[in-house]
Parts: sequence; structure tokens; C-alpha cells
Amino acid sequence: MKLKELLQGVTVLKTNVDMEKTITTVAYDSRKVTEGSVFAAITGFVTDGNKYIPMALEKGAVAVVTAVQPMEDVPYVLVDSDRLALALMGANLYGQPAKAMKLIGITGTNGKTTSTLLLKHILEVTEHAKVGLIGTMDNMIGQESVPAERTTPESLDLQALFGKMRDAGCSHVIMEVSSHAIALERVGGVTFDVAAFTNLTEDHLDFHKTMENYCDTKAILFQRSRACVANCDDEWFGRMCAKAAGRVLTTSTAAGDLTASDMQLLSDGISFTANYEGKAYPVQLPIPGKFTVYNAMTALGCAIALGIAPEAAAKALATAKGVKGRVEVVPTPGKEYTILIDYAHTPDGLENVLSSVRGYCKGRLIAVFGCGGDRDPMKRPIMGRIGAQLADIAIVTSDNPRTEVPGAIIGDIVAGIPETQKNYTVIENRIQAIHHAMDIGQKDDIIVLAGKGHETYQEICGVKHHLDEREVVAEYLSETGK
Repeated sequence: MKLKELLQGVTVLKTNVDMEKTITTVAYDSRKVTEGSVFAAITGFVTDGNKYIPMALEKGAVAVVTAVQPMEDVPYVLVDSDRLALALMGANLYGQPAKAMKLIGITGTNGKTTSTLLLKHILEVTEHAKVGLIGTMDNMIGQESVPAERTTPESLDLQALFGKMRDAGCSHVIMEVSSHAIALERVGGVTFDVAAFTNLTEDHLDFHKTMENYCDTKAILFQRSRACVANCDDEWFGRMCAKAAGRVLTTSTAAGDLTASDMQLLSDGISFTANYEGKAYPVQLPIPGKFTVYNAMTALGCAIALGIAPEAAAKALATAKGVKGRVEVVPTPGKEYTILIDYAHTPDGLENVLSSVRGYCKGRLIAVFGCGGDRDPMKRPIMGRIGAQLADIAIVTSDNPRTEVPGAIIGDIVAGIPETQKNYTVIENRIQAIHHAMDIGQKDDIIVLAGKGHETYQEICGVKHHLDEREVVAEYLSETGK
């Protein structure tokens, strides 16, 4: 590929490189530069790629793409946005793979993972489609799993993944789109066939600073989509959809284009009636919780926007499976209490899962939760208040403290618990906290282990340690019989 072809669509401000040069590949990590490649010098939060230009040239880069005028005499292409340039170069390098498939993006604070998996199941059942999935838990090409490091990969890696999905015969790609991915142009230059919005609650304010900024960033997705699906029960719905480029199909449990009525919330699933264009369609799902209704409606809305018959989409949900780490029941043979694992790590997520479980809990509700380090500290006291008020017994512990001191994070959480609430215990060690919950568990109690979900590690002092809560429960039962 020639350099001019690689830069197709990129706004070039200045260059001193021959555009006819042949390019082998693109790298944004100087350690991965090979002979004949273009090095994209990205200005990041931790380090500045421009510092590594000499290393990239030494390793054989024939040109540097940068948004910062180089001080030295180097072969460069000066662009207005280094991140957008990387995204566009990635698309060109891999032959515009996204254009060969139907692309669906789902954004929101909570519900993205379950909604994407439900929609994948609908497409596989109704269209017999091979579907690519990009998300928090993992990436999938059909039924093949590919580990994921972040919700949305860096733009160059995303385009490479699109290329693999196209070459593998995928007709559709469903992806979770985080606000970081939009702000940092990881989906730069990508047009979606359908985009969906689940909800917006406090999260990532360490990055966005205000809820308005958070919403406006997510709303960019709707400006890049041919059709949109949005939960109009959410208070941010209007702002989210204000500049939507395509038609917006609204979902609701009250009044919208696609509504849910006759909801039955059970301990092992939900059922409701989906109403669309004057017709009613029964829906059943083996995933408990009212939030499952909203996630199912998002998936159904996307299916309808893709031209799938509502009746067929609704029927397909009955055979969907529960999602790992989302209200997941952990085996506790011989015990009269129940343990659930859920990824709830935001105030809204914790409130949703505890409120839902409260609806069918016959005994006491015991919540084990913490907050992640190096993330929005403002949500910590809010989660403390929610956990203590909605649970009969709250056990405050560590989540992923990352580089922060675990005790300091717990202090922030406890600061939000009203002085009148005396139903909480602090146990910093998460394994010990789980053991304590099991020790005090009684007949008909439900223990909710919130925050880790599908994760099988705990990051402490920047180091990841293996921690699978399923194994913690099984091993403790085996050791003690408790």
C-alpha cells in the first residue's frame, strides 16, 4: 500500500514525505515498529508517542504521523488529529472492513454487555447469521472467543478485528461502545447501521468531569448512525437524541414505540409483553431482574431496526442464556442460602441489582461490594449509601484498588453511609469478606457479590492476582462445609 492510500480521508496539514512510498503496516507502539511501517505518534494520558519517534525511525519506520510539529528533521506527516488519523489509517490498511458488515453499537452506563449478547442470540436464531461481538467480557467471532483488554479496542486494533470478522464470514458486528472509545476516536470514521442507548448514570466523571459532558460524548454515537434505539425512560434521553442523524426508535415500560407491559419478575427469569405497532408479543428470558426487561427491549429494538420481524425476535429470547457475571447463580450444594455474582460497579448498577433481588428474596439480603481504584471517586459514598440502605447486611470490601490504598477507598465508601445505618461491616480482604457472608448466611438469604462479575482477577498495587469468586465459594464450601 502506498502512503497516499493509507492517508485517504485524513486531514493532512503538512508533510515532507514522498506520498508514493510503499508502506508495510502501521504501529502506534514504537516497540512494534518494523521495517517499512508508519509510526503514529499518539499523545496519550500516560506518555507522549512523540518521545519515541527516534526509536521508531531507528527500527525502520519510513514516516511518522503526528499532530505535533517535529522539532527534528524527520520524515513526517502533520495531521490535525493524531487519534482520528490512526483510526482512518487503520480502516484503510485493512480495506474498510466495517463497510462489508452490518454494524451495531450499544452505549450506556449499564446493560451494554447483556444487550449485545441478547442481540447476538437473536441474530443467530432468526437470521442464522455469523456474528462478531466486541465487548467487556470478550470478543467473539461467531462462537470463537477472543480475549478483550478493554471495552472498545484501540482504533488500529479494532480495524484489525473487523478485518478478521469480515474474513471469517461475519455478516453482523455488535459492539459495546464506551464513552472513552468515542472521546478517544477508537471508533473514529466508523458509521453504524444501528446505535442504541441503554441508560446514563454517574460513572467516569474522573474523565468527563460532568454528566453533561458524559452524555454529550455518548450522543456522538447517535450522530454517526443510520438508525437509533433509545430508552426514553431515562432522564438523559432527550439530550442523547437531540442531534441523532437517523430515526430514533424509543423503548419504554410506559410510553414509546416499543413498550413492555405485564411484567413478571421471578427468581429465575422474567416475562413480559412487548408491544409494537399495535401488536403484542410475549417475551420470556431466563435472566432475573427488571433491568433484564430494559436490556431485552434494547435488543428487540435493535432487531426491529435491522428489519427482523418482532415476533421472531421475541420468540428467540426464550432460548437465550444467562450472562456470566450478571445475576449469575453460584452453586452452593446443600446450603439453604443463595449466592449471586453481579458486575454492578456503579451506583445505578448496584441499586438495580439489589432492588431486583429484594423483590424475590424471602430471607435477608446480604451485599458484598467495594469500589475500584483510579476511577471516579465521587460515586464511592453514593454506593455506600445505596448498599447499606437496600441490603439487610452490607459488607464493604475491596474491588480492584489498582494503585490506590484499599483502606482509603473503603473510607470514601463508608463516608456515604448514614450514621443511622448500623448494618454494615468493613472487611478489606475480599476473600475474607465472601467467607464472612457465607458464615452468616441463613435459610432463604441471598448473598450478592457485586462488582467483579465475569472478572477472574483482582488488581492490587498495579498487579493482577487471580481471583474467581466462583472458585472462592466452592473452595470454602469444600474446606469448611459452611
